[in-house]
Amino acid sequence: MPRTIKNFRWWIIALLMLGGTINYLTRSTLGVAAPTLIKDLGITTKQYGWIVATFQGALMTQPLAGYVLDVVGLKVGFALFALAWSIISMAHGLATNWQSFAVLRGMLGLAEGSANPAGMKATSEWFPAKERGLAGGFFNVGASVGSMLAPPLVVWAILHYGWRSAFVITGALGLVWAAFWYWLYEPPDRQPRLSEEERAYIKAGQEAHLQRSEGKPSVGRIAATRNFWGIAIPRFLADPTWGTLTFWVPLYLSTARGFDLKQIALFAWLPFLAADIGSVFGGVVAMALHRRGVSIVDARRWAFTLGALLMTPVAAVGFVRSPYAAIALISLAGFAHQTLSVTVITMASDLFRRSEVATVAGMAGFFGNFGLLVFNLLIGGLVASVGYTPFFVVLGVLDLFGAVVLWTVVREPATQRA
Repeated sequence: MPRTIKNFRWWIIALLMLGGTINYLTRSTLGVAAPTLIKDLGITTKQYGWIVATFQGALMTQPLAGYVLDVVGLKVGFALFALAWSIISMAHGLATNWQSFAVLRGMLGLAEGSANPAGMKATSEWFPAKERGLAGGFFNVGASVGSMLAPPLVVWAILHYGWRSAFVITGALGLVWAAFWYWLYEPPDRQPRLSEEERAYIKAGQEAHLQRSEGKPSVGRIAATRNFWGIAIPRFLADPTWGTLTFWVPLYLSTARGFDLKQIALFAWLPFLAADIGSVFGGVVAMALHRRGVSIVDARRWAFTLGALLMTPVAAVGFVRSPYAAIALISLAGFAHQTLSVTVITMASDLFRRSEVATVAGMAGFFGNFGLLVFNLLIGGLVASVGYTPFFVVLGVLDLFGAVVLWTVVREPATQRA
C-alpha cells in the first residue's frame, strides 16, 4: 500500500491546477497564433469571430460534462475528457481553412468544458467549507497560468517550426497529464495516500446538509432554484472578460496598438500573471472575512463586489494614449476578473449537494459561455466598424450588475450563517 502523504488534499488541487493549466494552454493557443494563421490562411476578422464563437457555443455543453462527471466520477470521466481535448488540439495542425478550424474548435469546446465542473466537484469533495475558496482560487490559477504560458510558448513554436506545431506541442502535454491523473486519482474515501486524520478533518469541515445524495442530479430541480440563477446570471455577465483576454487581446495589440509577434510574446502574458494573483486574492479575501465572523456566502459576495469595483477602470483601455497604460489596464482586468470569478464559481459548492456540484458548475458555465459567445460575435461583427473601445467600456460595468444579482437573488441556507 502507498504511504500516506501529509496535506494530500493540496497535492490534489495542485494536480488539478496543472490540468487546468494545460486545458487553458490548449484553448489559448489559437488566440496567440491568430495574427499568423489568419494571414497564412486568408481568414477574415468576421470568420475568426465565427471560429471563436463555435468554440464558445460548444463550451455551453458544460452541463452535460458536469452531469457525466457526477455520474461516472472524476477518475475516469476527467481522464477521458482530457484525452479527447489533447487529441483534438493536436488535430488543429491539420486545419486548412476557417471552416475546418470551426469544426475542430467546436469539438475542442465539447471536451474542454469539463475542466471547471471537475475542479469544483473535486474542491467540494476534498476540502472543508472554510478552505474551499482558497482551494478554488488555486485551481483557477491554472486557467491564468495556461493563458500566461501561451504567448511565449506559441510564439517560440511559430518562429521555429510554424504555427501548426504549436497546436501539436500543447496537445501532447495534455496526453501526459491525462495518463498521470488516471494513475494517481482516487476519491477521498478510497485514496490510500490520504491519512485517516486528514480524511476526518475534511469530513468534519463539510456541511452535513450538503452530503445527502438522492440519486443522479436533477437538472430540472436545480434550474428551479433561485440560488442557481443567482450564480448563473453573474457568470453570464462576467465571463466575456476572460474570452476577450484570451481570444482578442493579441489581435487588439496587433491591429490597434501596432505590436509585432515578438512584442505580443513579451506583453500578452501579463494580464494572465495578474489573473493568477487575482485567483488567490479572491479566495484569501473570502477566507479572511469568514474568519472575522462573516458567513461563507456573504464573504464570497463581498469578494465578488470588490472584484467588480476593480473592473471599472478597464473602461478606459481604448482612451489611453500609451500602449503600456492599455496593457496595465488590461492586466487589471485579469486580476479583477479572477478575483470575482473564483468566488462565484466556488459558491456552487456552498449552496448545492456534493452529488450535484459538477452539474451545477456545468449549468452555470453554460450561461457564462453563452455570455462570452454573444460578446465574441458582437466583437467579430462590429470591431471593424466601431473599434475595440466600446467593448472595453461594457466590460468595465457588466460585473457591477452581476454583484447586484448576487446580493439580491442568492439565499443563504440558515445552517451556513455565521
